[in-house]
Amino acid sequence: MTDFVALLSSLASAGVEFIIVGGVAAAAHGSPRTTQDVDVVYERSAANLNRLELALRPFSPYLRGAPPGLPFKLNAATLAAGLNFTLTTSLGWIDLLGEIAGAGNYRNLYPHSKPIQAFGVSCRVIDLDTLIAAKRAAGRPKDFEAIAELELIRQRKLPE
Repeated sequence: MTDFVALLSSLASAGVEFIIVGGVAAAAHGSPRTTQDVDVVYERSAANLNRLELALRPFSPYLRGAPPGLPFKLNAATLAAGLNFTLTTSLGWIDLLGEIAGAGNYRNLYPHSKPIQAFGVSCRVIDLDTLIAAKRAAGRPKDFEAIAELELIRQRKLPE
């Protein structure tokens, strides 16, 4: 079980620039669906990669689904060399996304996000319209299932 509070608190406490996307973002907009991981789009500057490394290091990040013993060290150099990382940690699962389909990277996404309190942590979450567009662009069956629900949430939020 993922400890959402501890993961988000660690990122926020370290000053990591990130935007919540995925299932936690859907929940922030009112979706009752559950999720097993935290998906974040992270800013890719060298300083932010260092902060991200420091935030996650205490929780033994490792590539989710990789065979045990595969040499892997999550550090700023690894983050700079890659883009998207699906990780398991001692706190649960986190997906670090340098960019997402339909929304782009952190700088593209920032204007389409808003500040919120998630699990008592101040952070940013993708807006509902952009979340729907990203899910549509991802095109996975589970995303299509969520789109109808998110569109209903959007319709109920619109002024009449």
